[in-house]
Amino acid sequence: MLAPSGDQIEIGLGDQRVVVVEVGGGLRSYEAGGRAVLDGYAADEMCASGRGQVLAPWPNRLEDGSYEFGGRRHQLPLNELDKRDAIHGLVRWAAWTVREREPHRVVMAHVLHPQPGYPFSLELRIEYLLSDAGLSVTTTATNVGAEPCPYGAGAHPYLTLGTERVDGLVLHAPAGTVLEENDRGIPIGRSAVEGTEYDFRRPRAIGAVVLDHCFTDLARDDDGLARVTLAHPDGAPEATLWMDESYTFLMLFTGDPLPDVSRRSLAAEPMTCPPNAFHTGEGVVTLDPGASCSSSWGISSSSA
Repeated sequence: MLAPSGDQIEIGLGDQRVVVVEVGGGLRSYEAGGRAVLDGYAADEMCASGRGQVLAPWPNRLEDGSYEFGGRRHQLPLNELDKRDAIHGLVRWAAWTVREREPHRVVMAHVLHPQPGYPFSLELRIEYLLSDAGLSVTTTATNVGAEPCPYGAGAHPYLTLGTERVDGLVLHAPAGTVLEENDRGIPIGRSAVEGTEYDFRRPRAIGAVVLDHCFTDLARDDDGLARVTLAHPDGAPEATLWMDESYTFLMLFTGDPLPDVSRRSLAAEPMTCPPNAFHTGEGVVTLDPGASCSSSWGISSSSA
């Protein structure tokens, strides 16, 4: 019987195991040291709440699903009907293929053909690679069409330390600015996190804070990476999500309105552009014909 998420592609290294799926090309599970690092889903389940999904050619919400590019207006189908938005791109439910595979590595590929609202040709490749340092995910987009196209990317992993709720876990998120949003999830301003409940620049317990916010102005370590860490109060185990310099925005989501999440895990979503980017143009990459761009993020665990 065919799994709802299609073929299951497993890679491993030492005590690390990853399952990537055909449907959407995303991460169904990541385990290290015998425990789940990601709050994923079972092989006989359909992906829910965006778990591990690939968000391209734009992440997050696009107001009314409309935007202008190259002097033309485009209208995408609305798939978040209560908010009248188009959300999380066009490849989450598409079939991806295995392009390369080794025991510790797999490259998934998908060609996004022209369609109403996005009349461009885009080849996407995602490399999932396990090393002693953990899991790295590199997304490469190539314009295989005849005209420039707009592009942005993100990912939707949920970090877990196996607790029933994240309230008692300690979060470190090195973001100096939070985006203010309206009731449709569309940014209407931004403010400094200083003095607010959204300031996690110094590690502290999540507590009762409800997170469904986009952050930017990410502080980076000497290697150029921004790191988000979720840890037990005693410091072990912990999970760290890192992002390279192409990811300038971070969505944090405690999943309060979702019965299958409901603060059980924390979505830490690296994004190359903010919500509504195709509408505003902020952070959007224009790919000329034949041009490519790549971005990398990953996860390390104290159990890895």
